[in-house]
Amino acid sequence: MSLKNQTVFITGASRGIGRAIALRCARDGANVVIAAKSEEPHPKLGGSIHTVAAEVEAAGGKALAIALDVRDEASVRDALAKAAEHFGGIDILINNAGALSLSNVENTPLKKYDLIQSINSRAVFLCSQAALPYLKKSSNGHILSLSPPINLNPKWLTIFAPYTLSKYGMTLLSIGMAQEFKDYGICVNTLWPETYIATAAVTNNIANDEAVDVCRKPDIMADAAWTIITSRRTGQNEIDESVLRTAGVTDFAPYACNPATIDRIQKDFFLD
Repeated sequence: MSLKNQTVFITGASRGIGRAIALRCARDGANVVIAAKSEEPHPKLGGSIHTVAAEVEAAGGKALAIALDVRDEASVRDALAKAAEHFGGIDILINNAGALSLSNVENTPLKKYDLIQSINSRAVFLCSQAALPYLKKSSNGHILSLSPPINLNPKWLTIFAPYTLSKYGMTLLSIGMAQEFKDYGICVNTLWPETYIATAAVTNNIANDEAVDVCRKPDIMADAAWTIITSRRTGQNEIDESVLRTAGVTDFAPYACNPATIDRIQKDFFLD
């Protein structure tokens, strides 16, 4: 299936995985809504909704840049309405915006706890509910959220339980929505990386620039996301590498950031 002329609404799309997914969809001729807070390039991270919009157009898609804070209900509903009016509907919602906080219960301030819950699980609820009227009208309605399979190994509930709760909440909502929206013909799935992905979240929160040597490029998540949203699977909690292996990919070397350290690629959180 091609995404040509379909409208894909991506939160947090100004850089990293969201940007990579936007460009992958653009190469199919999709209409891509770049919805993120970054109206100007970050001094250290670069990227903005406008720079990605230009890249989408150059890659063969049509772009609409919308400044959006996924915590704000009115802004979310207004952004979706603008996107639907601009492109004549919305076919796919990708909940990519996220907040990372690697601290345990004792050391997490309530303000930080509220932030990660609102940007992660609450935003999936809000964006999905707001997008539902448009997705119902699509012949290829999809919701894809970037969250992990539920893993109840106490390890993941000990070292950073607040963050784990926020990400598992995204997955639990997705499992429920897959069943709730099935009669509307809307597919709902989650996607998570097998390994660390080279994004600002990794270099700023997990290690440093050297961590990129044990990461894969965001392109692997983009290719896996494209594989999911061009199929009619639903209710699945997918891992990028498994998705692509099932699709026939056998060589993952091109996704490595540093071919010299390919044997040291780091497995991501929540995967034992």
